[in-house]
Amino acid sequence: MINNFCVFILTHGRPNNVVTYDSLKKFGYTGKVYIVIDNEDKTAKEYYKKFGKKVIMFDKLAISKELDEGDNFKDRRAIIYARNACFNIAKDLGIKYFIELDDDYTDFRYKADNNLNAIDRKPIKNLNNVFEILLNYYKSIPAISIAMAQGGDFFGGAAGNDTLICKRKCMNTFICSTARPFKFFGRINEDVNAYTNLGGRGFLFLTITNVAIQQKATQKNKGGMSGIYLDNGTYIKSFYTIIYSPSCTKIETMGSKHPRLHHSISWDNAVPKIISDNYKRK
Repeated sequence: MINNFCVFILTHGRPNNVVTYDSLKKFGYTGKVYIVIDNEDKTAKEYYKKFGKKVIMFDKLAISKELDEGDNFKDRRAIIYARNACFNIAKDLGIKYFIELDDDYTDFRYKADNNLNAIDRKPIKNLNNVFEILLNYYKSIPAISIAMAQGGDFFGGAAGNDTLICKRKCMNTFICSTARPFKFFGRINEDVNAYTNLGGRGFLFLTITNVAIQQKATQKNKGGMSGIYLDNGTYIKSFYTIIYSPSCTKIETMGSKHPRLHHSISWDNAVPKIISDNYKRK
Protein backbone atom coordinates (compact mmCIF):
# COMPACT_ATOMS: atom_id res chain seq x y z
CA MET A 1 0.00 0.00 0.00
CA ILE A 2 1.32 3.46 -0.90
CA ASN A 3 1.66 5.72 2.13
CA ASN A 4 0.09 9.20 2.21
CA PHE A 5 -1.49 8.77 -1.23
CA CYS A 6 -4.99 8.43 -2.66
CA VAL A 7 -6.93 8.39 -5.90
CA PHE A 8 -9.58 11.02 -6.60
CA ILE A 9 -12.13 10.13 -9.30
CA LEU A 10 -13.71 13.35 -10.57
CA THR A 11 -17.26 12.75 -11.74
CA HIS A 12 -20.62 14.42 -12.32
CA GLY A 13 -24.04 13.17 -13.32
CA ARG A 14 -23.28 9.51 -13.92
CA PRO A 15 -23.31 7.60 -10.61
CA ASN A 16 -24.04 4.32 -12.36
CA ASN A 17 -21.28 4.76 -14.93
CA VAL A 18 -18.12 5.54 -12.97
CA VAL A 19 -16.08 3.24 -15.20
CA THR A 20 -12.74 4.19 -13.64
CA TYR A 21 -13.74 2.83 -10.22
CA ASP A 22 -14.15 -0.70 -11.57
CA SER A 23 -11.10 -0.37 -13.82
CA LEU A 24 -8.89 0.48 -10.83
CA LYS A 25 -9.85 -2.80 -9.16
CA LYS A 26 -9.56 -4.76 -12.39
CA PHE A 27 -6.01 -3.58 -13.02
CA GLY A 28 -4.76 -4.13 -9.49
CA TYR A 29 -5.20 -0.98 -7.39
CA THR A 30 -6.16 -1.65 -3.77
CA GLY A 31 -5.47 1.72 -2.11
CA LYS A 32 -7.65 4.63 -1.05
CA VAL A 33 -10.20 5.90 -3.58
CA TYR A 34 -12.53 8.87 -3.22
CA ILE A 35 -15.37 9.91 -5.52
CA VAL A 36 -15.33 13.70 -5.90
CA ILE A 37 -18.66 15.34 -6.76
CA ASP A 38 -20.03 18.89 -6.51
CA ASN A 39 -23.05 20.25 -4.65
CA GLU A 40 -24.78 21.11 -7.95
CA ASP A 41 -24.97 17.46 -9.01
CA LYS A 42 -28.63 16.39 -9.13
CA THR A 43 -27.59 12.74 -8.87
CA ALA A 44 -25.65 13.22 -5.60
CA LYS A 45 -27.95 10.93 -3.59
CA GLU A 46 -27.30 8.12 -6.03
CA TYR A 47 -23.54 8.56 -5.61
CA TYR A 48 -23.87 8.36 -1.83
CA LYS A 49 -26.11 5.33 -2.12
CA LYS A 50 -23.61 3.48 -4.29
CA PHE A 51 -20.25 4.61 -2.87
CA GLY A 52 -21.12 5.69 0.67
CA LYS A 53 -18.30 7.32 2.64
CA LYS A 54 -16.02 7.29 -0.40
CA VAL A 55 -18.01 10.25 -1.78
CA ILE A 56 -16.66 13.74 -1.07
CA MET A 57 -18.72 16.78 -2.06
CA PHE A 58 -17.33 20.29 -2.59
CA ASP A 59 -18.99 23.68 -3.01
CA LYS A 60 -18.81 24.46 -6.72
CA LEU A 61 -19.85 28.10 -6.52
CA ALA A 62 -17.36 28.81 -3.73
CA ILE A 63 -14.52 27.25 -5.75
CA SER A 64 -15.56 29.23 -8.84
CA LYS A 65 -15.03 32.51 -6.96
CA GLU A 66 -11.39 31.57 -6.39
CA LEU A 67 -10.62 30.91 -10.07
CA ASP A 68 -10.01 32.72 -13.32
CA GLU A 69 -12.61 31.09 -15.56
CA GLY A 70 -11.49 33.05 -18.61
CA ASP A 71 -15.00 34.24 -19.54
CA ASN A 72 -18.19 35.77 -18.16
CA PHE A 73 -20.43 32.75 -18.72
CA LYS A 74 -22.45 31.11 -15.94
CA ASP A 75 -22.21 27.52 -17.16
CA ARG A 76 -20.36 25.45 -14.56
CA ARG A 77 -20.59 22.09 -16.34
CA ALA A 78 -16.81 21.78 -16.33
CA ILE A 79 -14.17 19.78 -14.49
CA ILE A 80 -11.99 22.78 -13.60
CA TYR A 81 -13.79 23.23 -10.27
CA ALA A 82 -13.20 19.65 -9.14
CA ARG A 83 -9.58 19.76 -10.28
CA ASN A 84 -8.88 22.75 -8.05
CA ALA A 85 -10.99 21.48 -5.16
CA CYS A 86 -8.86 18.33 -4.85
CA PHE A 87 -5.97 20.22 -3.24
CA ASN A 88 -8.15 21.36 -0.34
CA ILE A 89 -9.84 17.98 -0.10
CA ALA A 90 -6.46 16.25 0.19
CA LYS A 91 -5.41 18.67 2.94
CA ASP A 92 -8.62 18.03 4.86
CA LEU A 93 -7.99 14.28 4.61
CA GLY A 94 -4.40 14.69 5.76
CA ILE A 95 -3.08 13.26 2.48
CA LYS A 96 -0.02 14.79 0.82
CA TYR A 97 -0.02 13.04 -2.57
CA PHE A 98 -2.89 12.22 -4.88
CA ILE A 99 -3.76 11.45 -8.46
CA GLU A 100 -6.78 12.98 -10.20
CA LEU A 101 -8.56 10.64 -12.59
CA ASP A 102 -11.53 11.22 -14.88
CA ASP A 103 -14.43 8.76 -14.45
CA ASP A 104 -14.32 7.11 -17.88
CA TYR A 105 -11.11 5.01 -18.02
CA THR A 106 -11.66 1.56 -19.47
CA ASP A 107 -8.13 0.28 -18.91
CA PHE A 108 -4.58 1.01 -17.84
CA ARG A 109 -1.79 -0.27 -20.08
CA TYR A 110 1.97 -0.48 -20.56
CA LYS A 111 3.40 1.18 -23.66
CA ALA A 112 6.92 -0.16 -23.09
CA ASP A 113 8.51 -3.56 -22.48
CA ASN A 114 11.15 -4.37 -19.85
CA ASN A 115 13.85 -2.91 -22.10
CA LEU A 116 11.89 0.33 -22.58
CA ASN A 117 11.12 -0.49 -26.19
CA ALA A 118 7.76 0.85 -27.34
CA ILE A 119 4.94 -1.68 -27.61
CA ASP A 120 1.35 -1.33 -28.77
CA ARG A 121 -0.45 -2.47 -25.64
CA LYS A 122 0.03 -4.68 -22.57
CA PRO A 123 -2.51 -4.55 -19.71
CA ILE A 124 -1.18 -3.48 -16.33
CA LYS A 125 -1.74 -6.21 -13.74
CA ASN A 126 -0.49 -4.41 -10.63
CA LEU A 127 -1.55 -0.76 -10.69
CA ASN A 128 -0.32 -0.38 -7.10
CA ASN A 129 3.26 -0.83 -8.30
CA VAL A 130 2.80 1.50 -11.26
CA PHE A 131 1.36 4.30 -9.10
CA GLU A 132 4.16 3.83 -6.57
CA ILE A 133 6.86 4.05 -9.25
CA LEU A 134 5.25 7.16 -10.76
CA LEU A 135 4.94 8.74 -7.32
CA ASN A 136 8.57 8.01 -6.42
CA TYR A 137 9.67 9.57 -9.69
CA TYR A 138 7.48 12.60 -9.04
CA LYS A 139 9.02 13.01 -5.57
CA SER A 140 12.54 12.90 -7.04
CA ILE A 141 12.06 15.73 -9.56
CA PRO A 142 10.83 19.34 -9.30
CA ALA A 143 7.78 18.78 -11.55
CA ILE A 144 4.57 20.44 -10.42
CA SER A 145 2.59 17.50 -11.83
CA ILE A 146 3.11 14.39 -13.97
CA ALA A 147 0.64 12.24 -15.91
CA MET A 148 0.22 8.93 -17.67
CA ALA A 149 -0.13 9.08 -21.45
CA GLN A 150 -3.35 9.02 -23.49
CA GLY A 151 -4.07 7.28 -26.77
CA GLY A 152 -3.58 10.50 -28.73
CA ASP A 153 0.03 10.75 -27.53
CA PHE A 154 0.88 7.84 -29.82
CA PHE A 155 -0.62 9.04 -33.10
CA GLY A 156 1.89 8.41 -35.86
CA GLY A 157 3.63 5.57 -34.04
CA ALA A 158 4.33 4.51 -30.47
CA ALA A 159 5.57 7.71 -28.85
CA GLY A 160 7.31 8.71 -32.08
CA ASN A 161 9.60 6.39 -34.04
CA ASP A 162 9.43 3.72 -31.33
CA THR A 163 11.36 5.92 -28.92
CA LEU A 164 9.73 6.48 -25.55
CA ILE A 165 10.02 10.02 -24.27
CA CYS A 166 8.62 12.32 -21.63
CA LYS A 167 6.39 15.02 -23.04
CA ARG A 168 6.11 18.57 -21.70
CA LYS A 169 2.35 18.25 -21.31
CA CYS A 170 0.05 16.92 -18.61
CA MET A 171 -3.57 15.80 -19.02
CA ASN A 172 -6.21 13.61 -17.37
CA THR A 173 -4.16 11.71 -14.77
CA PHE A 174 -2.58 14.44 -12.67
CA ILE A 175 -0.24 13.27 -9.89
CA CYS A 176 -0.07 16.20 -7.49
CA SER A 177 1.08 17.19 -4.02
CA THR A 178 -0.38 19.60 -1.48
CA ALA A 179 3.22 20.79 -1.09
CA ARG A 180 3.34 21.80 -4.77
CA PRO A 181 -0.02 23.56 -5.22
CA PHE A 182 -1.10 25.26 -8.43
CA LYS A 183 -4.40 26.36 -9.95
CA PHE A 184 -6.11 25.28 -13.12
CA PHE A 185 -7.73 28.14 -15.03
CA GLY A 186 -10.01 28.69 -18.02
CA ARG A 187 -13.46 27.11 -17.86
CA ILE A 188 -12.63 24.57 -20.58
CA ASN A 189 -9.30 23.09 -21.72
CA GLU A 190 -8.06 23.77 -18.20
CA ASP A 191 -5.33 21.13 -18.43
CA VAL A 192 -3.82 22.54 -21.63
CA ASN A 193 -4.20 26.09 -20.27
CA ALA A 194 -2.16 25.08 -17.22
CA TYR A 195 0.71 23.23 -18.88
CA THR A 196 1.19 25.88 -21.58
CA ASN A 197 0.80 29.04 -19.50
CA LEU A 198 2.44 27.78 -16.31
CA GLY A 199 4.94 25.81 -18.37
CA GLY A 200 5.95 29.03 -20.07
CA ARG A 201 6.68 30.49 -16.65
CA GLY A 202 9.09 27.68 -15.82
CA PHE A 203 6.80 25.22 -14.04
CA LEU A 204 7.51 21.65 -15.12
CA PHE A 205 4.72 19.33 -16.31
CA LEU A 206 5.47 15.90 -17.78
CA THR A 207 3.64 13.01 -19.40
CA ILE A 208 5.27 9.61 -18.85
CA THR A 209 4.72 7.65 -22.06
CA ASN A 210 5.76 4.25 -20.64
CA VAL A 211 2.21 3.81 -19.33
CA ALA A 212 -1.16 5.00 -20.62
CA ILE A 213 -4.89 5.07 -20.00
CA GLN A 214 -7.73 4.33 -22.38
CA GLN A 215 -11.03 6.18 -22.03
CA LYS A 216 -14.45 6.38 -23.63
CA ALA A 217 -15.14 8.90 -26.37
CA THR A 218 -16.05 12.10 -24.49
CA GLN A 219 -19.08 13.25 -26.46
CA LYS A 220 -20.62 9.77 -26.62
CA ASN A 221 -20.53 9.25 -22.85
CA LYS A 222 -23.50 10.99 -21.19
CA GLY A 223 -22.86 13.15 -18.13
CA GLY A 224 -19.52 14.65 -17.10
CA MET A 225 -18.48 17.38 -19.55
CA SER A 226 -20.18 15.88 -22.61
CA GLY A 227 -22.97 18.49 -22.52
CA ILE A 228 -20.68 21.50 -22.58
CA TYR A 229 -18.58 19.98 -25.39
CA LEU A 230 -21.67 19.27 -27.47
CA ASP A 231 -23.01 22.79 -26.87
CA ASN A 232 -19.78 24.64 -27.63
CA GLY A 233 -17.67 22.31 -29.77
CA THR A 234 -13.88 22.03 -29.86
CA TYR A 235 -13.42 25.45 -31.50
CA ILE A 236 -14.42 27.43 -28.41
CA LYS A 237 -12.74 24.83 -26.17
CA SER A 238 -9.40 25.34 -27.90
CA PHE A 239 -9.66 29.11 -27.91
CA TYR A 240 -9.37 29.23 -24.12
CA THR A 241 -5.74 28.17 -24.47
CA ILE A 242 -5.10 30.84 -27.09
CA ILE A 243 -6.44 33.45 -24.65
CA TYR A 244 -3.91 32.37 -22.02
CA SER A 245 -0.97 31.49 -24.29
CA PRO A 246 -1.28 33.35 -27.61
CA SER A 247 2.47 33.21 -28.26
CA CYS A 248 2.57 29.44 -28.67
CA THR A 249 -0.93 28.17 -29.57
CA LYS A 250 -3.21 28.38 -32.59
CA ILE A 251 -6.29 26.71 -34.04
CA GLU A 252 -5.87 24.17 -36.81
CA THR A 253 -7.66 21.15 -38.31
CA MET A 254 -6.95 17.78 -36.74
CA GLY A 255 -7.66 14.45 -38.42
CA SER A 256 -8.39 13.54 -42.03
CA LYS A 257 -11.34 11.13 -42.05
CA HIS A 258 -13.31 13.11 -39.47
CA PRO A 259 -11.56 16.51 -39.30
CA ARG A 260 -12.21 18.86 -36.38
CA LEU A 261 -10.82 22.12 -35.14
CA HIS A 262 -8.32 21.75 -32.32
CA HIS A 263 -5.51 23.62 -30.59
CA SER A 264 -1.95 23.26 -31.84
CA ILE A 265 1.08 24.06 -29.69
CA SER A 266 4.43 25.33 -30.92
CA TRP A 267 6.73 23.89 -28.27
CA ASP A 268 9.64 26.00 -29.48
CA ASN A 269 7.66 28.99 -28.22
CA ALA A 270 5.92 27.36 -25.27
CA VAL A 271 8.36 26.37 -22.54
CA PRO A 272 11.97 27.02 -21.43
CA LYS A 273 14.47 24.42 -22.57
CA ILE A 274 17.76 23.09 -21.23
CA ILE A 275 20.50 23.24 -23.86
CA SER A 276 22.75 20.19 -24.09
CA ASP A 277 26.36 20.53 -22.90
CA ASN A 278 27.34 19.52 -26.45
CA TYR A 279 26.67 23.12 -27.45
CA LYS A 280 28.66 24.68 -24.65
CA ARG A 281 31.25 27.20 -25.80
CA LYS A 282 34.72 25.71 -25.30
